[in-house]
Amino acid sequence: MLELNGKRILVDCGMFQGARELRELNWKDFPVEPHSIDAVILTHAHTDHIGYLPRLVKMGYRGPVFCTFGTRGLCRVSLPDGGRLQEEEARFHNKHKTSRHELALPLYTEADAFEAMKFLEPLHYHEWQKLPGGAQFRFVPAGHILGSAFAEIYFENGERILMGGDLGRLDSPIIKDPTPMDFAEYLVIESTYGDRLHAKEDVKEHLYRVMSDAWESGTRILVPSFAIGRTQELLYYLNLLDKEGRLPNIPIYVDSPMANAATLLYSQTEEDHDENMKLDLSEGNSPFRRDLVTFVRDREMSKELNNAPGPFMVISGSGMLTGGRIIHHFKSHAGDPNTLVLFTGYQAQGTLGRQLLEGAEEVTIHGRDVQVRAQIDRIESLSAHADYEEMLTWLGHFKEAPKKTFLVHGEYEAQLALQQTIRERLGWETVIPDHGESFDLS
Repeated sequence: MLELNGKRILVDCGMFQGARELRELNWKDFPVEPHSIDAVILTHAHTDHIGYLPRLVKMGYRGPVFCTFGTRGLCRVSLPDGGRLQEEEARFHNKHKTSRHELALPLYTEADAFEAMKFLEPLHYHEWQKLPGGAQFRFVPAGHILGSAFAEIYFENGERILMGGDLGRLDSPIIKDPTPMDFAEYLVIESTYGDRLHAKEDVKEHLYRVMSDAWESGTRILVPSFAIGRTQELLYYLNLLDKEGRLPNIPIYVDSPMANAATLLYSQTEEDHDENMKLDLSEGNSPFRRDLVTFVRDREMSKELNNAPGPFMVISGSGMLTGGRIIHHFKSHAGDPNTLVLFTGYQAQGTLGRQLLEGAEEVTIHGRDVQVRAQIDRIESLSAHADYEEMLTWLGHFKEAPKKTFLVHGEYEAQLALQQTIRERLGWETVIPDHGESFDLS
């Protein structure tokens, strides 16, 4: 939150995810009265950046919500879907008496999400917008997911703060690379992979091995996948295999209403496409071909997959196995050694996905113990977040060190590691803020 001349501007409005003590923060009182906020800026449409917005509006926020056109499109998909899922989860827990609370409630409903979307005001990249309090800002591409951006905010004195959101990777398929930035007096940057390097594996070849093995053994492949970004990248690589004639004839399902709608948006939002994507579409070669995969439309078809024999691949949310339809697929097949769970992204502390990667042989799902005999695999190089070397490459474009660089959005060990690396390589002053801490930039 920025406070400028008595006005408040909130940058991102996400849900806490991961361990229970983090998730419970979603139910705490907001740090300030929502009606006292004058504007909201959204950097991109992942749940940890937009998921609290319906609740903020429900509690009284009535100002503008600035975002890119890609982010607005994805908000229209993900926020109502998130409300529906929360309502479904609450009904499930109440029906089966699996909640710790007397009555399970959604953080927000589908109706709350539709109400929040009335306040979205989209902007094109590099389009200037005035803000309450005398500042102005623009979005620049961040290369993370469709519509993702940095918010470059200029104060009345001419200084600026660059609010990073999430930083994407160089040479990712479909969308533009992160925009090189050469100066900002103040910088806020994520640190998700601040202590790690992405593996240098070939995603396409990893998928080929998995699909070939499944074809021979009749294995069910369950892919917990983020509906926005990760699912579309997987379809891109599967399409490459098919074009090369190397994709085994295994049914592929995308079982996520949100992923289905997001995939359509990815093919339509030209402002975000990189040159290769533009060329593919101009030649009629969309990576999201309807003849390659089956998009599951209803819950009944989803339930049928729980009893279907392999081989098949089902790509479904959520990406960390914290909810959504993939939970039910995993619950049905966790005890079967002929099931493979293929992780494709970061698994936060406290999530079911993290437990499985760390070798858990028994987990708790919907209040019941579930034995795990399924195979566990991971594509380690498929991530929408820059690792620390990629972050250092992006920071290396700065011609002068910011006065202060704030490291946020990461587990503490990753923040400490990135802080040390930046100090050693660049000599910059960095700060790891505490939750709720304030700073005077005047």
